Amino acid sequence: MEHIDVAVIGGGQSGLAAAHALLRRGLRPVVLEASDRATGSWPHYYDSLTLFSPARYSSLPGMPFPGTDRDRYPHRDEVVAYLTTYADRLDAEIRTGCRVTAVRRTGDCFAVEVEGGGQLAARAVVAASGTFGHPHRPALPGLQEFTGQVLQAADYRSPAPFSGRRMVVVGAGNSAVQIAAELAETAHVTLATRGPVKFAAQRILGRDLHFWTARTGLDTAPLGRFLARPPAQPVIDDGRYRAALTAGRPDRRPLFTGVDGARLVWPDGQREEADAIVLATGYRPDLSYLARLDGALDAGGNPQHREGLATGVPGLAFVGLEWQRSLSSNSLRGVGRDAARVARRLAAHLAGR
Repeated sequence: MEHIDVAVIGGGQSGLAAAHALLRRGLRPVVLEASDRATGSWPHYYDSLTLFSPARYSSLPGMPFPGTDRDRYPHRDEVVAYLTTYADRLDAEIRTGCRVTAVRRTGDCFAVEVEGGGQLAARAVVAASGTFGHPHRPALPGLQEFTGQVLQAADYRSPAPFSGRRMVVVGAGNSAVQIAAELAETAHVTLATRGPVKFAAQRILGRDLHFWTARTGLDTAPLGRFLARPPAQPVIDDGRYRAALTAGRPDRRPLFTGVDGARLVWPDGQREEADAIVLATGYRPDLSYLARLDGALDAGGNPQHREGLATGVPGLAFVGLEWQRSLSSNSLRGVGRDAARVARRLAAHLAGR
């Protein structure tokens, strides 16, 4: 069996940030990425996606986001190119096409099992696999009986296949509102939510929202330790999405109460046929490979940790969890801070301190 210092599971922004931080601590990480390139989930997001944060607030440690306009909002493909370059410049071993299927404890090491039968012995493990591979599918009334198409936001790319169709998007977050507004340009769309959509202004007093969260310290405040569950994030809006909802494109309704074949039953009793439902209902940590590691996950499959360090498994850490420590923990701008903190503590653990 091959022996390594630290196995970093996931080669997206969190895994790359973790590898960078571990290298600075004198450790030699091996990054194990399931796909064919170290760009995480970014290539799979919908085509029109742009960052909510300007380029100046969208960098990993050691490499600013490129471009002369630091206040622009980079496109999805720019982020993919950025991560590709970052991985190429990183002095760490990155193995693509290596899907981790299980992590077990074997004496003083972890046995990291890879799809196809490979196995590594690691002194420490960083779980940085993100959430994209585990979309949340809530128990919606009658959804199992719906005879139309049901897809997750992770499956959505562009409005082209849905032109002229009757669509219902479920969710009240950024992705739900953006997808619904985009679809509404060529389709009849309802945004179905449990409550009103909450908005946050993209710019305040001429400055981007992220300027203010950084200036006030809100971006880095260690609030994650006090949260029993992550709070719902408002829709960051420059005015266009609020205007779209006000104009009824899309229209917003309370969540449907039942399904009759291809018809949805709305709270007012109206029955209406729909072609497809898009579930933009968020994600959960994609950590099934830790299921056989006692103490790593709770009964619901959620990581048991304090600011990224596993509370019941010495040598195991997490990077890139939502609200792992702060508001920015699972973002390009914030994941490096958490990675540095975790790397420092893992290095001390491995040194016996």
